[in-house]
Amino acid sequence: MILADKIILERKKNGWSQEELAEQLGVTRQAVSKWEGAQATPDLQRILQMSRLFGVTTDYLMKDEIQAPEEVPGEALNMAGNDCVVRRVGMDEANEFLRAKRQTAPQIAVAVLLCILSPVALLLLGVCAEQKMIPLSEDAALGIGMIFLLAIVAGASAIFIRCGMKTKPYEFLEKEIIETEYGVTGMVAERKRQFEPTYTRYNIIGTVSCICGVMALFAGAMASGGELEDFIMVLCLCLMFVIEAVGVYFFVFAGIIHASYEKLLQEGDYSVKEKTKSPVKSAICTVYWLVAAAIFLFTGFYGYHWRENWIVWPIAGVLFPAVLSILNIFEKK
Repeated sequence: MILADKIILERKKNGWSQEELAEQLGVTRQAVSKWEGAQATPDLQRILQMSRLFGVTTDYLMKDEIQAPEEVPGEALNMAGNDCVVRRVGMDEANEFLRAKRQTAPQIAVAVLLCILSPVALLLLGVCAEQKMIPLSEDAALGIGMIFLLAIVAGASAIFIRCGMKTKPYEFLEKEIIETEYGVTGMVAERKRQFEPTYTRYNIIGTVSCICGVMALFAGAMASGGELEDFIMVLCLCLMFVIEAVGVYFFVFAGIIHASYEKLLQEGDYSVKEKTKSPVKSAICTVYWLVAAAIFLFTGFYGYHWRENWIVWPIAGVLFPAVLSILNIFEKK
């Protein structure tokens, strides 16, 4: 069903004439007549207004393949009403944004990789000192390991900040409703189509790497008995970190590039419907990970249990989908 037919259908559902609909949209009856006759297409501002008036999503109005109307919560309709400011994005700005994302994506992926690898030196030095494999006391090994950990995290943080400054001018693409100029949507859609095979390949590599990382941990668990049991276990744990870090690198790199296309096309997590959702969910997710980091630091510094408290992150990762599910239930209600 094309847009013209949907406008006719929704207008008649509400019992409005063309004049009445035109009056609510601030246009002439002739403009509505042309829309319904498929002789002209309303701009994004009018589509947003009709989404609010009809109580349906913009995806339903704009995508021919969606036949059944999708209702929008009242809060979202109010936010997408007549007072909604639509920012226009031109070809030059879109190209600059995509270029910035292409430059920063591998850097951010490396920074995430470094964060995952940061405890490796601490773990190895600790077990080597405990097993008397190096001429260092356990306290000295712990101190050196912490220096390495903090130095790596500091370097990764510097990368995050630098990349964030490069892409800061384009933050509005994540939250604001945009309208692209002629040719932008086609250009972005074509680039996204060309990137899809790479996106799929990188996700496969990331998935396989994460599974292999867990296998390395299981291999260490099977090495029971002997004087080197602890050393082998820690070595396998570090190997798991390395393999997982490689997998996450591919996930992050591909995800950033793919998300840049979705932001300009207003698809997926950056659709008009998602942008008009309540910010409470995002705030709770941020607080969740801050609490996890606080627990990790507290348990580490309070009892110096750095070799054991790494378990905080896997537990937090497993529980996070459950938290999201609960938030989605409340959001729907």
